Amino acid sequence: MIVKQIYTGCLFQGAYYIESNGEAAVIDPLREVSEYLNLAKSSNSKIKYIFETHFHADFISGHLTLSKKTNSPIIFGPKANPSFESIIAYDEQVFKIGDVSITVVHTPGHTLESTCYLLKDENDIPYCLFTGDTLFLGDVGRPDLAQKSLSISKEDLAGILYDSIQNKISVLPNDILIYPAHGAGSACGKNMMKETVDTLGNQKIVNYALNGSLNKNEFIKELTKDLPNPPVYFPSNVKLNQEGYDDFELVLKNSNNPLTVERFKDLMNLKNVIVLDVRNQNEFRQGFIPGSIFIGLKGSFAPWAGSIIKDLSTKILLVCDNGFEEEAILRLSRVGFDNCLGYLDGGMSSWTSGNNIDIVESISADDLSKIIDSVNLIDVRKSGERSNGYLLNSKHISLDDFQEKINEIDSNNSNYVHCAGGYRSMIACSILKRNGYDSVIDVNGGFSSIRNSNFKIINNV
Repeated sequence: MIVKQIYTGCLFQGAYYIESNGEAAVIDPLREVSEYLNLAKSSNSKIKYIFETHFHADFISGHLTLSKKTNSPIIFGPKANPSFESIIAYDEQVFKIGDVSITVVHTPGHTLESTCYLLKDENDIPYCLFTGDTLFLGDVGRPDLAQKSLSISKEDLAGILYDSIQNKISVLPNDILIYPAHGAGSACGKNMMKETVDTLGNQKIVNYALNGSLNKNEFIKELTKDLPNPPVYFPSNVKLNQEGYDDFELVLKNSNNPLTVERFKDLMNLKNVIVLDVRNQNEFRQGFIPGSIFIGLKGSFAPWAGSIIKDLSTKILLVCDNGFEEEAILRLSRVGFDNCLGYLDGGMSSWTSGNNIDIVESISADDLSKIIDSVNLIDVRKSGERSNGYLLNSKHISLDDFQEKINEIDSNNSNYVHCAGGYRSMIACSILKRNGYDSVIDVNGGFSSIRNSNFKIINNV
């Protein structure tokens, strides 16, 4: 028996490949499916089933493409209602893969169709539980991501989730492994651990949903308090996963277009088009196409693209370092952005000859400390980060809410922006620049540098 976790750091997402005696199964595959096909090919195994734990909101699953390429059925748990042919399994239904088996464990709460899958080994002994977004390490799935489309409250879903965890998961053997669909950083939970696998026994100690520290009413209250707004692109991803999408190969074929400067300029004038610059933030700061948005590939690129661009129908023109064009197209497609018109051939160096550029000024934390009492300082970190330390005169506008609250920022004065390390602040700076804010200054190194400089840090909100 082989169990392989395939973890994608940008999405904080775990897909799983299970193999036994010439047969295989894949759980929650990503949209590009070549890795799963190659794993099966390398051992001359047949992918027999594709299991989905629920309709994912934060990424486009590869279930449809993988099913088409392998002629294997897609399996959902009870209450799922996809628009394509699939097996809607019943609770405790068993599927054989070689000498092992997978048992359906319906665990509604995160969504009504949410389902875990219990893998038993060749001796019919429980080995691990693939928990999807029902149970994370240290946390559970949010109950508010599906309830807006249902006539049910997030409190009711939280109560259903409590029952699922207590009645379906906590009764399983302590030594089984827990394999969740996401880890720390995902917007599908609040306080996940950075680890990506653990024993159920340890989770019964460290996870508030399992350790008996909360009764049902307390659990509901804890789970539903201080929930940030979910990313705007989530409902669109659910719809694509539920109704269908184009194979990534077609998206790449349509998007992988080198564009001359002249053609790039022509396309910039179309409606619903943005220029997306995916280079390093320091390269962007030193010179970029006016009006472009920065979201760097070397960061949580896909989730931020979904959160900042929002509308999946937006047409995207890419500015990349040479050789990174396909990666950008791939990672945009993971969250449903299939309308990439192409990329600037030759990168930014082809633009800088005779064309206007814009810049973002920067300042070191040490220099900021000398003028801190007289500047507009904007902190774009999350509330949880800010609670661990902030500067007294800073204005807090999380990057998640930045575009909605941009009118709260004074456009007549210079605005200094910081995050934790410099990635998110540059995204915010690019948004300000795009909206006509002329004097925008990025704090180099973010709050990490601020902590090491001559500032008085406030440690409690």
